[in-house]
Amino acid sequence: MTSPEVELRAVWQQLAHGERDDLLHQVLACHREPLRRYHTATHVMWVLRHIARLAAAEPHAAARDDSHPVLDLPAIQLAALYHDIVYDPRATDNEARSAVLAERAAAELGWTPARTQLVGRLVLATAGHRATDTNEAVLVDADLAILGAAPAEYQAYVHGVRSEYAHVAEPQWRTGRAAVLRGFVALPHLFNTVTMRTEREPRARANIAAELAALATG
Repeated sequence: MTSPEVELRAVWQQLAHGERDDLLHQVLACHREPLRRYHTATHVMWVLRHIARLAAAEPHAAARDDSHPVLDLPAIQLAALYHDIVYDPRATDNEARSAVLAERAAAELGWTPARTQLVGRLVLATAGHRATDTNEAVLVDADLAILGAAPAEYQAYVHGVRSEYAHVAEPQWRTGRAAVLRGFVALPHLFNTVTMRTEREPRARANIAAELAALATG
């Protein structure tokens, strides 16, 4: 088991109370698929790390009271484990299919219907990367944290995603990728949380600008 997988297992043990390792094995197996270069267990590990940091750092993440928490950390963590469990670069419904599996896992862990539905909604939020509440904001920003990484890390991410889309011809890749990046930079904010906006927004915009320039020049 790789080091990232060990971290995923540790989170799973907390969520599942040491049970249902069969579900964890499915998660790990999917993230070992040969086509994956960026969307691997390493990516999920970093998402989980960012979630833990944001859960502690965000000022509005504190619980209103014990029965009505603003932030449901276990639900976010389970959604993180499942958000890329289905990853087919040729498909357009990866998040929807991943959400189904995430909800099924939550139900099999004995979680309430409301919490199970929350897990599914969180996974779906990673499709458009826009958040409507604190739970979504934490997961989406953790997923997008790579945009504001150091340039070398960002370049490794870009290379990994390009490898996953090797079936797309270079002209089509440049056009499609540029459209995605322009959609990001057109937003008032790339990130949903105050923490990520403060720490990573300027670097993210610089990374994206550099990639757009590279795509334009070839």
